[in-house]
Amino acid sequence: MAPIASASVLDLAPVVPVVVVEDAADAVPLARALVAGGLPAIEVTLRTPAALDAIRAIAAEVPDAVVGAGTVISPQNVADAVAAGSKFLVSPGWTDALLAAMQESGVPFLPGVSTTSEVVALLERGVSEMKFFPAEAAGGTPYLKSLAGPLPQARFCPTGGVSPANAPGYLALKNVGCVGGSWMLPADAVAAKDWGRVEQLAREASALRG
Repeated sequence: MAPIASASVLDLAPVVPVVVVEDAADAVPLARALVAGGLPAIEVTLRTPAALDAIRAIAAEVPDAVVGAGTVISPQNVADAVAAGSKFLVSPGWTDALLAAMQESGVPFLPGVSTTSEVVALLERGVSEMKFFPAEAAGGTPYLKSLAGPLPQARFCPTGGVSPANAPGYLALKNVGCVGGSWMLPADAVAAKDWGRVEQLAREASALRG
């Protein structure tokens, strides 16, 4: 799959599943279930030893998925994720060194922000697509609504504390392209390899923006 524009990451689906893969063997059936449920953009977090192998497997075997890497916190993470086949990168925050590596990677990226100053600093650097994290703890929908007036050029993917209950409120904001969450991947369903349940929860998530 060709690289996609950062804006299209936000527009692929209303929800980007945030996936923590403990066993790389689960990656392909999990990704297929999410795609079948209408959630093609899949963020695999670099929190486990299996993460890069999971990205490789999804990139190779699930052509309808747009697999990305999350929890990208260093230039080395950027290099490893892109080499594994990541089509986009997501960080919980950013530094100048990390931002430079993401900009040089050749793939779209969503750097994490939680303050107005961080948003302005990214806009200065030509970046207008961002992850808002941790969304609920950092102010939630009222905070993002307040940013829309002075900073209308910034668009966000809120992640952190987002659930089926509050996701519609985020998705109703004009500066929110999508939300990130993991509720469609309950631990018991993944442990039981109940991919049918994952697919159903993904389908419900994909319908949150009416």
